[in-house]
Amino acid sequence: MSEENKNNIEESEKEVLENEQVNEENEQPATEQKPEQEQEKDELETVKEENAKLRDQLLRTIAEFDNYKKRTLKEKTELILNGGEKTITAILPVLDDFERALADTHTDDPNAIKEGMDLIFKKFNKTLESMGVKKIETEGKDFDVDYHEAIAMVPGMGDEMKGKVIDCVQTGYLLNDKVIRHAKVAVGQ
Repeated sequence: MSEENKNNIEESEKEVLENEQVNEENEQPATEQKPEQEQEKDELETVKEENAKLRDQLLRTIAEFDNYKKRTLKEKTELILNGGEKTITAILPVLDDFERALADTHTDDPNAIKEGMDLIFKKFNKTLESMGVKKIETEGKDFDVDYHEAIAMVPGMGDEMKGKVIDCVQTGYLLNDKVIRHAKVAVGQ
Protein backbone atom coordinates (compact mmCIF):
# COMPACT_ATOMS: atom_id res chain seq x y z
CA MET A 1 0.00 0.00 0.00
CA SER A 2 1.02 3.36 -0.68
CA GLU A 3 1.80 5.96 1.84
CA GLU A 4 -1.15 7.96 0.87
CA ASN A 5 -3.49 5.09 1.47
CA LYS A 6 -1.90 4.45 4.81
CA ASN A 7 -2.33 8.09 5.74
CA ASN A 8 -5.95 8.05 4.56
CA ILE A 9 -6.66 4.94 6.58
CA GLU A 10 -5.02 6.43 9.64
CA GLU A 11 -6.95 9.63 9.20
CA SER A 12 -10.17 7.69 8.77
CA GLU A 13 -9.42 5.72 11.91
CA LYS A 14 -8.70 8.96 13.78
CA GLU A 15 -11.97 10.44 12.57
CA VAL A 16 -13.85 7.34 13.60
CA LEU A 17 -12.18 7.45 17.01
CA GLU A 18 -12.93 11.15 17.35
CA ASN A 19 -16.55 10.59 16.28
CA GLU A 20 -16.85 7.80 18.81
CA GLN A 21 -15.44 10.06 21.51
CA VAL A 22 -17.83 12.83 20.53
CA ASN A 23 -20.70 10.35 20.48
CA GLU A 24 -19.65 9.07 23.88
CA GLU A 25 -19.48 12.62 25.21
CA ASN A 26 -22.87 13.39 23.69
CA GLU A 27 -24.31 10.17 25.04
CA GLN A 28 -23.11 10.83 28.57
CA PRO A 29 -25.23 13.94 29.01
CA ALA A 30 -28.13 12.11 27.45
CA THR A 31 -27.77 9.28 29.95
CA GLU A 32 -27.30 11.79 32.78
CA GLN A 33 -30.46 13.68 31.74
CA LYS A 34 -32.48 10.52 31.67
CA PRO A 35 -31.87 9.71 35.36
CA GLU A 36 -32.60 13.37 36.25
CA GLN A 37 -35.95 13.13 34.50
CA GLU A 38 -36.62 9.84 36.25
CA GLN A 39 -35.66 11.44 39.57
CA GLU A 40 -38.03 14.32 38.90
CA LYS A 41 -40.78 11.86 38.01
CA ASP A 42 -40.07 9.86 41.19
CA GLU A 43 -40.10 13.05 43.28
CA LEU A 44 -43.33 14.13 41.62
CA GLU A 45 -44.94 10.76 42.30
CA THR A 46 -43.71 10.87 45.92
CA VAL A 47 -45.17 14.35 46.35
CA LYS A 48 -48.45 13.23 44.79
CA GLU A 49 -48.61 10.19 47.11
CA GLU A 50 -47.86 12.36 50.14
CA ASN A 51 -50.48 14.85 48.98
CA ALA A 52 -53.04 12.05 48.65
CA LYS A 53 -52.18 10.78 52.16
CA LEU A 54 -52.48 14.25 53.66
CA ARG A 55 -55.76 14.86 51.83
CA ASP A 56 -57.13 11.54 53.12
CA GLN A 57 -55.96 12.41 56.63
CA LEU A 58 -57.59 15.85 56.40
CA LEU A 59 -60.89 14.39 55.18
CA ARG A 60 -60.86 11.84 58.01
CA THR A 61 -60.11 14.56 60.57
CA ILE A 62 -62.94 16.71 59.23
CA ALA A 63 -65.31 13.73 59.39
CA GLU A 64 -64.21 12.93 62.96
CA PHE A 65 -64.74 16.55 64.02
CA ASP A 66 -68.17 16.60 62.38
CA ASN A 67 -69.11 13.40 64.24
CA TYR A 68 -67.78 14.94 67.48
CA LYS A 69 -69.98 18.03 67.00
CA LYS A 70 -73.05 15.89 66.31
CA ARG A 71 -72.36 13.67 69.33
CA THR A 72 -71.85 16.60 71.72
CA LEU A 73 -74.99 18.32 70.40
CA LYS A 74 -76.94 15.12 70.99
CA GLU A 75 -75.49 14.79 74.52
CA LYS A 76 -76.40 18.41 75.32
CA THR A 77 -79.94 17.87 74.06
CA GLU A 78 -80.30 14.73 76.18
CA LEU A 79 -78.88 16.57 79.19
CA ILE A 80 -81.39 19.37 78.79
CA LEU A 81 -84.30 16.97 78.35
CA ASN A 82 -83.27 14.59 81.13
CA GLY A 83 -81.26 16.95 83.35
CA GLY A 84 -83.98 17.16 85.99
CA GLU A 85 -84.23 13.38 86.27
CA LYS A 86 -81.87 13.21 89.25
CA THR A 87 -83.73 15.99 91.05
CA ILE A 88 -87.15 14.51 90.43
CA THR A 89 -85.96 11.05 91.50
CA ALA A 90 -84.70 12.54 94.77
CA ILE A 91 -87.98 14.40 95.42
CA LEU A 92 -90.32 11.48 94.66
CA PRO A 93 -89.91 9.87 98.13
CA VAL A 94 -91.06 13.18 99.68
CA LEU A 95 -94.09 13.15 97.39
CA ASP A 96 -94.81 9.57 98.50
CA ASP A 97 -94.74 10.73 102.15
CA PHE A 98 -97.21 13.52 101.36
CA GLU A 99 -99.54 11.03 99.65
CA ARG A 100 -99.40 8.69 102.66
CA ALA A 101 -100.08 11.60 105.03
CA LEU A 102 -103.08 12.73 103.00
CA ALA A 103 -104.40 9.17 102.68
CA ASP A 104 -104.24 8.64 106.45
CA THR A 105 -107.66 10.01 107.43
CA HIS A 106 -107.87 7.92 110.62
CA THR A 107 -106.03 10.47 112.74
CA ASP A 108 -107.85 13.47 114.09
CA ASP A 109 -105.00 14.41 116.44
CA PRO A 110 -103.60 17.79 115.28
CA ASN A 111 -100.29 17.13 117.03
CA ALA A 112 -99.77 13.88 115.06
CA ILE A 113 -100.60 15.68 111.79
CA LYS A 114 -98.22 18.53 112.68
CA GLU A 115 -95.47 16.06 113.61
CA GLY A 116 -95.94 14.16 110.33
CA MET A 117 -95.79 17.37 108.28
CA ASP A 118 -92.70 18.46 110.22
CA LEU A 119 -90.98 15.13 109.40
CA ILE A 120 -91.86 15.49 105.71
CA PHE A 121 -90.59 19.10 105.71
CA LYS A 122 -87.26 18.05 107.28
CA LYS A 123 -86.90 15.19 104.79
CA PHE A 124 -87.58 17.60 101.92
CA ASN A 125 -84.98 20.09 103.21
CA LYS A 126 -82.44 17.29 103.64
CA THR A 127 -83.08 16.14 100.06
CA LEU A 128 -82.57 19.69 98.74
CA GLU A 129 -79.36 20.10 100.76
CA SER A 130 -78.01 16.83 99.32
CA MET A 131 -78.51 18.36 95.85
CA GLY A 132 -76.55 21.51 96.81
CA VAL A 133 -79.51 23.79 97.63
CA LYS A 134 -78.98 26.06 100.64
CA LYS A 135 -81.21 28.63 102.27
CA ILE A 136 -79.95 32.23 102.28
CA GLU A 137 -79.74 33.40 105.87
CA THR A 138 -81.29 36.83 106.38
CA GLU A 139 -82.00 37.29 110.09
CA GLY A 140 -79.91 40.17 111.46
CA LYS A 141 -77.68 40.28 108.35
CA ASP A 142 -76.54 43.39 106.49
CA PHE A 143 -78.43 44.01 103.26
CA ASP A 144 -76.43 42.58 100.35
CA VAL A 145 -77.67 43.11 96.79
CA ASP A 146 -75.94 39.88 95.72
CA TYR A 147 -78.26 37.82 97.93
CA HIS A 148 -81.21 40.06 98.87
CA GLU A 149 -83.92 41.95 97.04
CA ALA A 150 -85.35 44.88 98.98
CA ILE A 151 -89.12 45.11 98.64
CA ALA A 152 -89.67 47.58 101.51
CA MET A 153 -87.77 50.19 103.48
CA VAL A 154 -88.75 50.41 107.14
CA PRO A 155 -88.10 53.90 108.62
CA GLY A 156 -87.54 54.68 112.30
CA MET A 157 -85.68 51.50 113.28
CA GLY A 158 -82.69 53.36 114.72
CA ASP A 159 -79.12 53.70 113.61
CA GLU A 160 -78.09 50.14 114.57
CA MET A 161 -80.73 48.66 112.20
CA LYS A 162 -79.95 51.00 109.32
CA GLY A 163 -79.02 48.90 106.24
CA LYS A 164 -79.89 45.65 108.03
CA VAL A 165 -82.54 43.07 107.11
CA ILE A 166 -85.59 43.58 109.31
CA ASP A 167 -87.92 40.91 107.89
CA CYS A 168 -87.77 38.19 105.24
CA VAL A 169 -90.89 38.04 103.10
CA GLN A 170 -89.70 35.24 100.79
CA THR A 171 -86.75 32.93 101.42
CA GLY A 172 -83.89 32.95 98.94
CA TYR A 173 -81.84 29.93 97.87
CA LEU A 174 -78.35 29.09 96.62
CA LEU A 175 -77.52 26.17 94.35
CA ASN A 176 -73.84 25.26 94.72
CA ASP A 177 -73.09 28.81 95.94
CA LYS A 178 -74.96 30.44 93.03
CA VAL A 179 -78.09 32.44 93.78
CA ILE A 180 -81.10 30.80 92.17
CA ARG A 181 -83.61 33.00 93.99
CA HIS A 182 -82.91 36.22 95.87
CA ALA A 183 -84.41 36.62 99.35
CA LYS A 184 -87.14 39.28 99.36
CA VAL A 185 -86.58 41.38 102.46
CA ALA A 186 -87.57 44.53 104.29
CA VAL A 187 -84.59 46.74 105.12
CA GLY A 188 -84.14 49.26 107.94
CA GLN A 189 -83.82 52.89 106.88
